[in-house]
Amino acid sequence: MPRPEVLERIKAAESEADDIVSEAEEDRDERIEAARREAEEIRSEAEQAADEYAAERLAEARKEIEEEREARLEEGREARKKLVASAEENTEEAIEYAISQFEEAVHAQT
Repeated sequence: MPRPEVLERIKAAESEADDIVSEAEEDRDERIEAARREAEEIRSEAEQAADEYAAERLAEARKEIEEEREARLEEGREARKKLVASAEENTEEAIEYAISQFEEAVHAQT
């Protein structure tokens, strides 16, 4: 094969190799970009799922707190009722005791 033909084939082969490398780099870049988009989508979906889970847990916690609050308020109401009933039972005795103490104090001064 004559030398110019060999050089021509070498140049053609180099050009073809450059084209293959260029296409491979473009393909690589496209795949990397596609992978980045997919990763961003996955991250976004995971973030959204985490936010939804956090909102659900917060709502559940608030409900539990409200239920506990109501239970404690009811316990307080019941305790108050018992104290009032007990105080009412002792009202007459307390009045009699106060009167007797007053009378004793008056008699002690006279």
